[in-house]
Amino acid sequence: MTGWQLRAASAAAAVVADRLVADPPDRLHPVAWFGRAMTRREQRAWSDHRLSGARHLLAGIAAAAVPTVLLRSGARRMGGAADGALSVAVVTATLGARSLDRRAAEIGEALAAGRIDEARRLLPALVGRDPAGLDEAEIARAVVESVAENTVDAGVAPLFWAAVGGPVAAAAYRAVNTLDAMVGYRNDRYRRFGWASARADDVANFVPARVAAVIVALCSPSSAPGIVRAVRRQAPGHPSPNAGVIEAAFAAALGLRLGGTNRYGEVVEQRVELGEGRAAAPGDIVHVRLLARRVTAVAAVALVSPFLCELWRGPRSGCFHRGVR
Repeated sequence: MTGWQLRAASAAAAVVADRLVADPPDRLHPVAWFGRAMTRREQRAWSDHRLSGARHLLAGIAAAAVPTVLLRSGARRMGGAADGALSVAVVTATLGARSLDRRAAEIGEALAAGRIDEARRLLPALVGRDPAGLDEAEIARAVVESVAENTVDAGVAPLFWAAVGGPVAAAAYRAVNTLDAMVGYRNDRYRRFGWASARADDVANFVPARVAAVIVALCSPSSAPGIVRAVRRQAPGHPSPNAGVIEAAFAAALGLRLGGTNRYGEVVEQRVELGEGRAAAPGDIVHVRLLARRVTAVAAVALVSPFLCELWRGPRSGCFHRGVR
């Protein structure tokens, strides 16, 4: 069993744990601790300069990675089982597929019941845009776009980095992604201070976003040509090099047309249209949740497959062994 196979198996186990075990309250969640700590640091260290923002990014990565390294060191001294359990626990903490699905479901249920004010109240927990004045169709579009983007951020990307570098890499990824969500804005306060966090998040999600788009095509084979067309032709017009890819893939898979005018406080952005279908409707929230679940599940199965092959074929043969004597 190689180190990569063990890391991949731990990542896949974390997907199961994330689905079965409810997130702890914020006062006990490591990501919430990290967010509060970085907010306090920002209050002390903010300055309108890229270098200051880069130091903030490095401090955040260290704050996530160093404790994970120390915890793993202690777990390894206790044995392989303890190290494996810690790896699963850390990667589970970096995932957010269950909470993403729950928040989308709550908004969908509110819209289905005609409680549009409640849907507007719930929306900021999922997206950063201003919910005031949004109608049902715009709320539905916001949810679909957010679920698509966060299928990478909260699912595929943490699994990818966990497979590449274990729980330390997953924790570092979660730090980068969280900092991007906190300071990676194009407004007056964060245009320079948040630049390093935003660019680091672009780099960290570049491969996972494209892996996720491939998985979307695998999950929706009849829509694969449209997915490829949308990703190649439309995604480059999106301001994010990664969100555009996965949103275009989801739009084509679901037969929707995403994009349009988004308002973020005082900032108004006109987003490129993605997909060639109809406008999103409240009923599409169920469909996007199901697709997001399938994408995360396929990613987990792909990670655990070499491990299962080793168990099935035995340690001497190997699943992909083709030895020539």
